[in-house]
Amino acid sequence: MDSAAGSCNACGATGTALMKLSLGKDFFGRTYDRLSPSTDQSPKWYCEGCSMQKNLQRDFRDILGEVDKLTAGQGSTLSTQEEFQRASLRLREIATILAGAAGHSPFLTAADVTRLIGRMQTTTMQT
Repeated sequence: MDSAAGSCNACGATGTALMKLSLGKDFFGRTYDRLSPSTDQSPKWYCEGCSMQKNLQRDFRDILGEVDKLTAGQGSTLSTQEEFQRASLRLREIATILAGAAGHSPFLTAADVTRLIGRMQTTTMQT
């Protein structure tokens, strides 16, 4: 969905196309419906840059949730070496993107990503 009216709910940019993504797949390929049109009375609209940052945040949260499950001894998608490595690579990509981003991300801090990378390295040593 596209809208040129209004401003980005994250950075305040105006005069640019704004997007609201409601259906999609998370980092692990699971379907999600973040913004259901029938129940969401105040949807957030983002410019292209903030939309990309929001996707980075979503991937970070997906991985964080699975790391939490793994360290708690619950079933986790990260229990396979392939998924664990893929998630580790994605976190490094996110850290690189955040380091190269002009300004800062309105959704995610580099420090949070670095901490999660550290947790995953510790988890790797335990398995």
